[in-house]
Formats: sequence, C-alpha cells, structure tokens
Amino acid sequence: MRILFITGGSPATVFALAPLASAARLAGHRVLVASPEDMTPYVTGTGLPAVPVTDGTMRRFMFEDRAGRPLGIPADPQERIRFNGEGFGRLAAATLPVLRALAADWGPDLVVGGSLCYAAPLIAHELGVPWVRHTWDLGEPPEMDAGAATELAAELAAVGLHALPVPRLWVDICPPGLRAPELAPGPRQSMRFVPYNLRRPLEPWMLRPAGRPRVCVTAGSRVAGQDEVAELTELARTVEGLDGELVVAAPQEVAAELTQAVPGVRAGWFALDSLLATCDLIVHHGGGQTAMTALHAGVPQLLVPTIPKMLPPCRRIADRRAGLVLPEGDQSTAAIAAAAAELLADPEYRAGAADVAAEIAAQPGPARVVAELEALAGEGGMAR
Repeated sequence: MRILFITGGSPATVFALAPLASAARLAGHRVLVASPEDMTPYVTGTGLPAVPVTDGTMRRFMFEDRAGRPLGIPADPQERIRFNGEGFGRLAAATLPVLRALAADWGPDLVVGGSLCYAAPLIAHELGVPWVRHTWDLGEPPEMDAGAATELAAELAAVGLHALPVPRLWVDICPPGLRAPELAPGPRQSMRFVPYNLRRPLEPWMLRPAGRPRVCVTAGSRVAGQDEVAELTELARTVEGLDGELVVAAPQEVAAELTQAVPGVRAGWFALDSLLATCDLIVHHGGGQTAMTALHAGVPQLLVPTIPKMLPPCRRIADRRAGLVLPEGDQSTAAIAAAAAELLADPEYRAGAADVAAEIAAQPGPARVVAELEALAGEGGMAR
C-alpha cells in the first residue's frame, strides 16, 4: 500500500504524524511525507522520506494574502480563529500543484493529512482514494475549518465540492478524557500519543533527578525573532526565583543568548520527552505537542497561552487537575510565579497528570492503527 502523509508548516505537525507514518513503513507499506520545504529537515530527521511541496513558510501564508499583501491579525478572538483557518487554506492552495504532480507519478492508495492540512481532502477527492484526518494534539476549533473553506471556495468548486469533505476516519491522539465536547464529523480511531523530537546526544544530568525541583521552560521549537527570544527570557527569569533547577528548552541557535541573560540556566535543544522524565514542572506557551508530551510524561504544567485557539485545550488540562492555565490578561510576573509555586507544592497536580498519562498509555498503539488504514485502502492498495 502507498500512503501519502501531509504535514503542516511547523515541526509539531511533523512530529505528530511521525509515529503512524513510521509504523506504516515498518509494516512494509510505502510511505511518503509531503511537507513545506522548510519542514523537510524535520521529516528526514525522523527517518521518513520527504517530498517538499512549497517553498512558502507558514508565517507567509498566515500573514499575507495570495497576492502577497500583508494581513492584519483580527482583535476579536473568534475572528482570529477563522483568520488562522484562512492561512492554512492558503498553505493548501500553494501545495496542490506539486501534490497533483506527485500523485500522477506515485499514485497513493490512501492520504493521511494532519488536522489542518486542507490539501489532503482535496487531493484524495481528486484521486478517488480514502482520506484520513490525523489530529496533531488536543484538537482544533471547528471555526478553523470554516475559515479554510472560505479561502478554498474556488478550489472546492473546481472539483465539484461545496464544502470540505468529511474524512473516512479520524486518527485521534488526544486521550478521550481531554477531547472537546463538540467534535468535527467523522468516525474516530483513538491512537496512543508517542512523543517525537529531533535528537541530540543526551547529557548525564538529564537522566537523574536534580535533588531539588527541576523546572522546564519552553516556548516551542520556532523561537527565533528578538521579540520571541525576549518573551522566553522574561518567562525564564520569572520562574528563576523558585527554589529549583531551571532548564530552558529552545532552539540551539538562541541558547547562548538565553544563558547570558539568565546566568546558570541550562538552555538548548533538548529532546523534550527525555528531559521531562526528570522534571517536576513545565511552564510553556500552551503548544499542543508540548502539552501532549508533558501529559505523556505525567508532569504538571503551567500553561501561558498566547493564541486564542490554545485556550480551550489548556483549560481542559486544568480541569483534569494536571496543570494550571493563565489566560492573556492574567499573565503577570507575580501570577506566573505564584502558579508555578502552587504546582510544585501541591501533589494533587502530579496525581492528575499521572492519571492522564495512564489514559494515554491505555490507547491503541500506532502499529494497531495501521491495520485500520489497511482496511480503508482495501486489498487493491495492499497489492501494490
């Protein structure tokens, strides 16, 4: 069987799909991963074959229209969510020409697209093959789909569609107890979340407890600009006052700046799943893969989301007593320090995080889900 996986424009969207793509490849199926060009090093870093499908970046698709004109971010949170969906729609439109050429040469039997990879249903519809929608983390608001459908109205009409198709199957890595009450249509197959990262050699200190609380601070894998580095530095300084060891997980290219700004901190590109095994708390921006990796490790979280769509999943984590969330407007230095201290002092949060970790461990693994993909594709796909 030939399976085409389609990622989004950030490393998290690659890492989310890597477990199932790897399991399919290990089962003997032919796998290709279509990704924006700047994401292909992350794909190949997981050991999977990559095909670049656009040289555009996610930042460009999000903040420029198709003619290259700059777009302003809406102030209203709900409009911001639709705005984000439109950006993913522009990403899809840009990738369709290369995906069509790839499909003509390679002929996939099945297409697996990440949560917001809207090229996946279009190319699958054109080929007449099943489409599987694969969640990236704790779920995306349905208003994102509405924004993408508006942006892709012409592309949908060109293939005889008036709306985005419903997937034949959802592969959902969000544990059932943390899913949103309103889910997008389509049958669901639960799959155990397996954390993936780009690797660098482990250091001995990562493998042993610090003897005092170890606190990880991160803002994800895309910290680059001065404003983003400054925000991460300020977050680290806020947590530094706790009686513990501070570790900042950040791209290697900004690590030196962080260690100069916060003396004594350990900073660098650390494989988060390995690092969190000896951490007592993680403080982060609410990113889905970061949150899922912390839940997998059973580590309490202080969630400081900066994008409206992140807030509902963060609140569901807090509802499970696996962490605390500070929405925008309540992210003062004092509030962050107080919340972090509470999470370290109260064992109830560690117990809540452990409960979610056990729920994740109980879900079917990627190898079992490959069988569901085989059933969708049918015997015709298996014979290729």
